[in-house]
Amino acid sequence: MYGIKLVIKRFSPYFKDYIPYFIFSIIGMILASSGTAASAYLVKPLLDDIFVAKDIEMLKLIPLAIIAVYFAKESGRYAQSYFTSLIGHDIIRRFRDKVLENLLIQDISFFHKYRTGELISRNTNDIEKVRTVVSNMIPEFLRESLTIVGLMAVVIYQSHTLAFYALIIMPLTIVPLSRLAKKMKKISRLSQEKVSDLTSKLSEIFNHIEIIQASNSQKHEQDLFKEENQKYFKLTMKSVKVSQLVSPLMETLGAIGISTVIMIGGTEVINNNMSIGAFFSFLTALFMLYTPLKRLSNLYNQLQDAVAASERIFFLLDKKPTIVGGNKEMPKTIQNITFENVELKYGEKQALNGINLQVNKGELVALVGDSGGGKSSLVNMVVRFYDPSIGKININGTNIKEFSLQSLRDSIAIVTQRVYIFHESVATNVAYGQSVDENRVIDALKKANAYKFIEELPEGIHTILDEFGTNLSGGQRQRIAIARAIYINPKILIMDEATSALDSKSEKKITEALENLIKNKITFVIAHRLSTVQKANKIALLQQGKIVALGTNEELKKSSKEYMKLKDMQA
Repeated sequence: MYGIKLVIKRFSPYFKDYIPYFIFSIIGMILASSGTAASAYLVKPLLDDIFVAKDIEMLKLIPLAIIAVYFAKESGRYAQSYFTSLIGHDIIRRFRDKVLENLLIQDISFFHKYRTGELISRNTNDIEKVRTVVSNMIPEFLRESLTIVGLMAVVIYQSHTLAFYALIIMPLTIVPLSRLAKKMKKISRLSQEKVSDLTSKLSEIFNHIEIIQASNSQKHEQDLFKEENQKYFKLTMKSVKVSQLVSPLMETLGAIGISTVIMIGGTEVINNNMSIGAFFSFLTALFMLYTPLKRLSNLYNQLQDAVAASERIFFLLDKKPTIVGGNKEMPKTIQNITFENVELKYGEKQALNGINLQVNKGELVALVGDSGGGKSSLVNMVVRFYDPSIGKININGTNIKEFSLQSLRDSIAIVTQRVYIFHESVATNVAYGQSVDENRVIDALKKANAYKFIEELPEGIHTILDEFGTNLSGGQRQRIAIARAIYINPKILIMDEATSALDSKSEKKITEALENLIKNKITFVIAHRLSTVQKANKIALLQQGKIVALGTNEELKKSSKEYMKLKDMQA
């Protein structure tokens, strides 16, 4: 029961907001449970007073009593179901929002570690299982428990002797049911992990459909999916096997109890120690008692499934980011950014080593070198996707860690080779993260040489773009990304081959626009083509995580053999 208590404890802070609904729900539970017990009790006067004593007055009253009892019972059941569902769905809505809120502040390394499909599965499938605990299982558990109490009262009231023999069977069910529940929890955890694997695989397939079809590797991907699907099927059948053992077990033990009651109760009736009505009222209550007991045993197994899911959800909710911001706001004017003896490690891998660099306001520094040299790692630390393992990065002499993350990232715009287009309007994509000013959007699009093709779209800047921007060409997507940077008008601009997807004519126009954009800013450009950065104020050549040469294009041509070697290779 520890796991169930943990679930209730984690959700209890939300419950205080729903006290009126809880009151209505509890009233409904009491009505439903009392109605069930009362319907069992009415069997005695029905038989003894009407069919045996032939009381005309009772013939008029008891049918009305039955109608009233069942109306109260079903009204209570409806009220309980409605209000507990309302509470459960709303709590889970808030809880799901909170999980996503916590995920969004995690470090980039967290998202590299956990697959997209797994995170989606946890925030949808797993949290849905937890919802059934809050809105269905716990209320049903309480209702059935109250029903059992009411029916047991009827059973004991009608015959203490028969009640002893009937209820002695109940404790015998606890041991096998608890063992089945433990096994069910283990299977449920494995099953939920396998659902995450399936979701991740599907996400990967749909995100890479172009290369899959181009490589004719559909069968390969299908075979991999079939393998995971088969494993999930086997786990599902194990779960079915365990859960379905509950019913035969309860049926067998129930049959033993009822047979014992019939033998003893029949003897009592024959010996005139008990009326026929009392015996059948007892038997009816006993039969009705069996149903909530069976439901409780099934609920207990289902609760283990939900507890396993809740543990995965609580892990996400309790996860704390390692990169947190300070309390300072970014300065209105950034005079310089300095790297002081900066090192960066990804686990055991050394990405950067001994980086010393200063970039001043209005300067453009180009980062060049072979792939894997550390160019992206360097700019990722400016955005604080990662923090230095050793050393520090200062802005105007203040450690970058002292600034709030929001303030820091509001000051930065990034344009990369990989363009991020959202399933939103063109205007929303350009103004992403800020309020939409249509005039500014149009101005940014014009400066990015993108407004002409946007005008030709069905609804202009209000046209909804496809997911990933698939209704645009690569060059068009790149120009929207550049327009986004122009719209933000940042203090720090980071560009990773931002014009690589454009033709030479468009590249020239955008380069001119960017020359105006980067004035009075600090700009980092990751470049693979040296021809695009010859006008840079500083060119830093990175090899194996170190800056091996630093200077202007003219200076490096005279002083750096590595730079000239790279230049000759590109030529």
